[in-house]
Amino acid sequence: MDNWHGTTILGVKKGGKTVIAGDGQVTMGNTVMKPNAKKVRRIGDGNVIGGFAGATADAFTLFERLEKKLEQYNGQLLRAAVELAKDWRTDKYLRNLEAMMIVADAEQLLILTGNGDVLEPEGGIAAIGSGGNYALSAARALADYEQDPEVLARRAMQIAAEVCVFTNDQLTLEIVE
Repeated sequence: MDNWHGTTILGVKKGGKTVIAGDGQVTMGNTVMKPNAKKVRRIGDGNVIGGFAGATADAFTLFERLEKKLEQYNGQLLRAAVELAKDWRTDKYLRNLEAMMIVADAEQLLILTGNGDVLEPEGGIAAIGSGGNYALSAARALADYEQDPEVLARRAMQIAAEVCVFTNDQLTLEIVE
C-alpha cells in the first residue's frame, strides 16, 4: 500500500501574534488526492488554533480530546496539552494514533507528539509534516527580516511549496493575538 504524504504545517509566534498555516495537499504515492484539505482550525472557544499532520481521523480524535482537556482545565493550553500528551502516551487506543499537532493560544506555541512530547519550539517557529523542514528552514531564514508573522508564514509556506512535492500553495491560516 502507498504511504500517505502531503502535509506541511507551520507555526510562527512573533510580536504578540501567533499564526498557524497549513497547505492543502493530500498525496498518496505520487498522486495528489486532494489539493484543498483544511488542516488548520480553531478549537475550544476559538482562542486556540491548531494544525495537524498525519492521519486525518486520528488528528480529529486528538483535536476532540484536546478540546475536552481545554474545558477541563479552564482554557489553559499548556496544562491541557500536557494532560493530552500523557493520555496519548499511555492509553492503549490513543497510543496507536498517527498524527502530530501544532497548537497555539495568545501565550504559547506548542508541538504535540504521540511520544508524550509537549515542545515549545526554539525562536517561536515550529513545523511538522512532509514539508515541515522546508517551511521551518525558510521561516528561520526570514525571521530576522520579516516582523509580521503572517507575512513570514505565508512566504515560508510558499518556499516550501516550491521545493517539496508533497506541499502546495493552497493555504489555510489562523491567527491568535
